[in-house]
Amino acid sequence: MTRTLGEPGREKTAERLLKSSASKFYDPEVDIDWSAPLPEGHPYLPEHRSSLYGTHLWDRLTPEQRIELGKHEIASIASNGIFFEVLLMQMLLKVVYDTDPTTRHVQYALTEIADECRHSTMFARFVERVGAPAYGPVKIVHALGKLLPVIGYGPALYGSILVAEEILDRLQRESMADEDIQPLVRMVNRIHVLEEARHVTFAREEVTRGVAKLSKAELVYQRWLLASVSLGITRSLINPRVYRAVGLNPLEAWKTAMNNPHFQETIRWSGERIMAFLDEAGLVGAPGMQLWRRSFLVARR
Repeated sequence: MTRTLGEPGREKTAERLLKSSASKFYDPEVDIDWSAPLPEGHPYLPEHRSSLYGTHLWDRLTPEQRIELGKHEIASIASNGIFFEVLLMQMLLKVVYDTDPTTRHVQYALTEIADECRHSTMFARFVERVGAPAYGPVKIVHALGKLLPVIGYGPALYGSILVAEEILDRLQRESMADEDIQPLVRMVNRIHVLEEARHVTFAREEVTRGVAKLSKAELVYQRWLLASVSLGITRSLINPRVYRAVGLNPLEAWKTAMNNPHFQETIRWSGERIMAFLDEAGLVGAPGMQLWRRSFLVARR
């Protein structure tokens, strides 16, 4: 275990975030009325954020089917959110394992883990409440996810956290401001957005500190790792099985979605802020550019 008094700047940030966490947190078991009805005719996500919006398959769907597809897509995003948060918690536990627990940095890492446990429970309750399967990622991503806590470290670790969290954050902010969206969706999004703001601050500062300490060889590895994980994140959000819920062939519909300019633009839009930050930090570059383009977070040339 590394015994240290902690870096003053890092400790000051962690102290502030600990105080914020103590005064502003939610308990989904108490703060959400899980028995409230789900009003008919209200979408679960904005139509223009559906993976099939603007395609020939979308045109074939009735208004009711479009709402049903949105429900299953948001359930896929939520259950993948659990997958991402489990990986995040494992990586944060690696930091805790190797660092002095008396530092505010480690104490905030533990606090963030506690937050993520509540969020994962909230997402699980949400998927259960709307009556959709817990889709999670496809099998290959689930299998590869086991490697990330082993090979992930440094700024790529925190960068991966930011890509997952900030993509979800922007989608959720738009949705929670739309009064036509299901009230349960808006409440779940509101809780997640408010608490994740602290996590984003923590991770961004760790990226900035970490990159400054990298050798040229390490920077190459960190860029490749972050781009690889980001590709897995964006391609996992919508599990192909969701399309069965509206009678579509999963493989055909998923290929249509991945080639859908509207969906690709949604991913780029949701990742705009984090990509600007990662680029400025020096983590977007060779050898990962092809992976970034395939993730839709960087436009294809």
